[in-house]
Parts: sequence; structure tokens; C-alpha cells
Amino acid sequence: MNLIAHGVLDLSFWELVLATLVLTHITIVAVTIFLHRSQAHRALELHPVISHFFRFWLWLTTGMITKQWVAIHRKHHGKCETPEDPHSPQILGIRKVLWQGVELYQLEASNVDTLERYGHGTPNDWLEKHLYARYDRLGVVLLLFLDLALFGITGLTVWAVQLFWIPFWAAGVINGLGHYWGYRNYEPRDASTNLVPIGLLIGGEELHNNHHAFPTSAKLSSKWWEFDIGWFYIRLLAIFKLAHIKKTAPIPQQIPDKQNIDLDTLRAVVLNRLHVMAEFAREVILPVLKEELRKADDSRRQILKRVRALLIREETRLGEHERDQLRKALNISQTLRTVYEFRLGLQNIWSRTTASHEKLLVALQEWCALAEASGIQALQDFARELRSYSLRPV
Repeated sequence: MNLIAHGVLDLSFWELVLATLVLTHITIVAVTIFLHRSQAHRALELHPVISHFFRFWLWLTTGMITKQWVAIHRKHHGKCETPEDPHSPQILGIRKVLWQGVELYQLEASNVDTLERYGHGTPNDWLEKHLYARYDRLGVVLLLFLDLALFGITGLTVWAVQLFWIPFWAAGVINGLGHYWGYRNYEPRDASTNLVPIGLLIGGEELHNNHHAFPTSAKLSSKWWEFDIGWFYIRLLAIFKLAHIKKTAPIPQQIPDKQNIDLDTLRAVVLNRLHVMAEFAREVILPVLKEELRKADDSRRQILKRVRALLIREETRLGEHERDQLRKALNISQTLRTVYEFRLGLQNIWSRTTASHEKLLVALQEWCALAEASGIQALQDFARELRSYSLRPV
């Protein structure tokens, strides 16, 4: 009777809570390292032993099929914040994505075109064909019996938590809140946000804006004060030769004495364009706005305060009402208008995808020359700093 009530392990309440958290955390780790960073984005390669363990664990605890998950996630990046995005809260609404994320996932998983177009390169061996994909629900049934055997009747609750964990945190919170609420280090052309700077609970996936800025990076943290526990585990695996890191986000290299704007400068600026725009916001836009606020009267100050976030937001993400607000603010400050136009001009350089390197180089040289002649100190300093960008290691 005691075995039925408490299981083989006979854990206390708090030991049971800890065991549940450990088990669900392993599932989170499998999703972020194997499904997301390794399979979907090819940011790292895993040793076959680790890869097979994650595949088995995900089959046992979630029933998710690798090809389906990878295809849906890749389509999300390719069609982000459009009607074709499988789970955008900007299109479908935050409530639907947060609470019906599983239904959205299942709907897209049944789309054969999505699987064929975006699911390439995923496991297709005997185990995948004859067990994991063919009997995708068998694993969670086995998990129920294992939980009951280990934890007794309480194992039913443990099992329910395990099944609920990924659908809520990944399908709901990351896909929902991760495109709706939080802070942004970078301005990619989507609404991705970092939920919190410490990525522990969801394996580092909390740093979702960083990920959308640099999708193929194995490391999701960007600032020194951010922590990505998934990256910590990857580094441990790499130390023991169980993982090979292929890509991380570019780190801007700057040579202080470099003055000539050459092709090396152009390539470095384009490669680090999201870093460049983040620096432009911090070093030019916001200081100029602060100075304009200091000089403005009360009525103008209120108009300027409202556009702080709009001045640094990706222009394609501005609605008509926000564009009106921005126009009003720029009309009352010529200096602010000038630096904002320089911001758009800098973005336009790398947006000209059909232009030759030589034409882009001339455009960057002209941009820096005009910025240095603008008479705006913050803009002049930034242009001089831009000259120092390089792909050569410092």
C-alpha cells in the first residue's frame, strides 16, 4: 500500500517538488539546446550520444516530433509577424497565443507544405521513422507509468506538470509574451523582446530579442548583465567534446587609430548593423533627445517625451498613429529631425541589397562625411567611431 501511495522513491513533499523541477528543467534544456539551437538553427553540433539522449527524452516527456518543431520554428523566423507566422501575437492576439499555443502548434504541424519546406536536415533514421515519429504518443504513456512507479499516486500530478510545462512556457510564454512584452537590445524587423535578463527558468529562451537579432548564434545572452543558462550547459558540453559550437553573434571589432573608410569598414558595419543601430540610439538619438527636452517648454516637452521609444524603433514597425506622433515631434526639433534622418540614411545603406560593394562604400563614406559636417556633436563623434570598425581581429 505504501508503494502505491509513495512509489519506489518515497519522497517528501519538497523532495517531490525538487524532483519535478529537475525533470522539467531537463526537458527545457533538451528543447533549447537540441531542438532550437542545434536542429533549427545549426548553431552547434552535438555528439551522437547527447543528441540521441535529447531525442529520447523529448519523445518520452513531450511527444514532439523533431521535424515538426523545427519546421514550425523556421517558418516563424521566415514569416515573422505576418499572417503566415504560425504564432505571432501581433497578428493573432496575445491571449490566443498565450493560452492556445498548443492548438496553433498542432494546426501548423498538420501543414504538409510547412514540413517539407522548412523541416529539412532533421533526423530521419530508423528510430525516427519507426518509433519517435510513428508512435509519438507512446512516450508520454510510458512516462505516466514511470512517474506512478517512482512517485506513487502523486506521480499523476508530476506527469501532468511535465506535459503542461513545454506547452505553457515555450508555446505560450516565449511565442506569446516574447513578441509582446519586455525590453529590446536590438531592433530587428519583428516585435521580439527579452522577457528578463536572467535566463534560468526557460533555458535562456527568455532572451528572445537577442535570438531574433542573431538567430544562428548558439549564445542567447548579449549584454554582460544577461545570463543564458543554456549557453552555460553548451560550454560544459564543449569542454568534454560533446558539443561543437559553430556560430555565435558577431562582436564588433574597432581599431582606434583607423581613419580610412574602406571595404573592411563597410563589411564590418554591415555585419554588425544591429549593434551599430543600437549604439546609434544610445550615443546619438537619446542624448540629443535629452538635450532637446532640457530646452523645450512644457507643451513641447510632453510631445517629445511620447516619442522616446518611437525614435529608436524599426521604422517598418510603426503604425500610422505612431508615425503621426513622430512627425509632430520632429517638426518641433530640427536637431532631432536631422539625427533621425541620419539614422534612416545609415539603415538604407545595408538595405540596398542590389548595390555593388563599391557603391555601398561610397554611400558610407558620404554618410560619415555629412555626419561629421552636421555640427551636432553626438553625431560627429559617432561618425568618427564608425570609421574604426573592422573585421580584422584587434
